Amino acid sequence: MSFEYLVHPDQGPQWKGTLPGRPEPYVLRRGEGEHAMLFTDLFTVLVSGDETAGQFGMITSDCPTGDIIPTHSHDETHETFYVLDGKVRLFFTDAEGAKTSRLLTPGDFGYVPAGTPHAYRVEEAARILGVMTGGFERFFQHMGTPTDHNTTQQPPFIPDFPRMKAAATEHRMEFMPDHLWPDA
Repeated sequence: MSFEYLVHPDQGPQWKGTLPGRPEPYVLRRGEGEHAMLFTDLFTVLVSGDETAGQFGMITSDCPTGDIIPTHSHDETHETFYVLDGKVRLFFTDAEGAKTSRLLTPGDFGYVPAGTPHAYRVEEAARILGVMTGGFERFFQHMGTPTDHNTTQQPPFIPDFPRMKAAATEHRMEFMPDHLWPDA
């Protein structure tokens, strides 16, 4: 694997300008959008708060088996999980405060309101469609590494902890030490 997939910092991503940046009709073809790698996941922004006047954003996430997103919450962001392919176990705290998990398979949908602790584990390589409160879709680009390629076959993600912390703060997200999934 080579580093040809990473965006050169002086040039910026080639996909810049793919989304119009204002409310107007547009179409994206398969594989188009704004791409970023975060850990082992490829996130693609399909529509952002810029195109929806801040109302919502929409992403896809391509995730390998075994990927675990740690327990976290976002104060201002509602989040959805619609599984297109694969299997994803969603962990969340229910209305009574009990730790709960549900296995989502293709066609299944999960919703996590803003402020609710949650996590997920990819049980089988998955593709997830997510809709969230407008603006949060940029979190994945801010915390991850923008890329011009719409494939998960890229160099390993190298965490930049100060940048990651700044992205979490900017998007009012908090990682929590208490994991919601059982030790395995």
